[in-house]
Amino acid sequence: MKFGIFDQHDDSGRPLPDHYAQRLALAELYDELGFHIYHQSEHHSTPLSTTPSPSVFLAAVAQRTKRIRLGPLVYILPSYNPLRLIEEICMLDGLSGGRFEIGIGRGASPHEVRFMGVEPADALDSYKETFEIVMQGLMKGRLDHQGKKFSYDGVPVAMRPVQKPHPPIWYVAGSAESAIWPAREGYNVIASGPLDRVKAVAAAYKDEYIRSGHTGAKPLIGLNRFVYVGATDDEARAIAGRAWKVFVKSFWRLWRDFGGSPLTMNLPDSIEPVIAAGGALVGSAETVRARLAEQIAATGVTYFEGSFVFGDMTYDEAHASIGSFAHEIMPALADADAQAWLLKDSLPA
Repeated sequence: MKFGIFDQHDDSGRPLPDHYAQRLALAELYDELGFHIYHQSEHHSTPLSTTPSPSVFLAAVAQRTKRIRLGPLVYILPSYNPLRLIEEICMLDGLSGGRFEIGIGRGASPHEVRFMGVEPADALDSYKETFEIVMQGLMKGRLDHQGKKFSYDGVPVAMRPVQKPHPPIWYVAGSAESAIWPAREGYNVIASGPLDRVKAVAAAYKDEYIRSGHTGAKPLIGLNRFVYVGATDDEARAIAGRAWKVFVKSFWRLWRDFGGSPLTMNLPDSIEPVIAAGGALVGSAETVRARLAEQIAATGVTYFEGSFVFGDMTYDEAHASIGSFAHEIMPALADADAQAWLLKDSLPA
């Protein structure tokens, strides 16, 4: 079982240089403790993210780490020029020595997409076109494309990725139906939300992956949860509960200012309902270990990604929680995914 990081980079209330310094120090810690990948979000015009350019921050992470893989989760593709993004991906793959991975999406907030110059109604088509061009450039080194938004006629791509034919791809699956395409392509997926939804995503992915006839190492099917590990359940709930109140204000900021609501996440003001529903794993190492083991077994995922730092959580609080997770939970669950593919491997093609 592999374990990774999802860093939302929401506003911690600290001066930006201090915020970045602490997050980079934690990236070094993740690297030392053996986490598989460091993922970060992309958001714009909102305190939900202090890193609206994932590539810039990930370039810094690449220079501060040696083993951990890294990537955006996700690049909001409708907001990018494909040629420039191809070149950034190649740079990051080179700067990291071949540790870069690519997360793709169209953006969760219509407000952010519109602020970046794309009408929400056009975002899906723009996302598909941009991804097609990016993959063509990474794999062929040349762009030939006539589309609705972009046109290229024999444009050379001088930069090449270290990993061939391209760095691994990640896709956020919000439903069983949305897991079909990445499974067919052999891309990694990650899901969050209710256990039934995550279980449906994992099952649909495995069915389609096997029917597609893939061979070789299997992609990762991930589960994302908020995590805080404390010395006791009460201590963990107190720290996570305080930090959550700051985080959730940032989460709702754009929606409250401009209207509407998220399609897949409706976060409450208190973390307690989130803990009760399984969306946050908060407690002592024993408590978190038991609840995570239950969720892995119930969903059939093969990878876990924790959101360990959120709101006004201090560096020392985060450091203690992450260390406890790595030392007291990861080793105990190292083989938790051992049975995940066995039943599905017997399905007819």
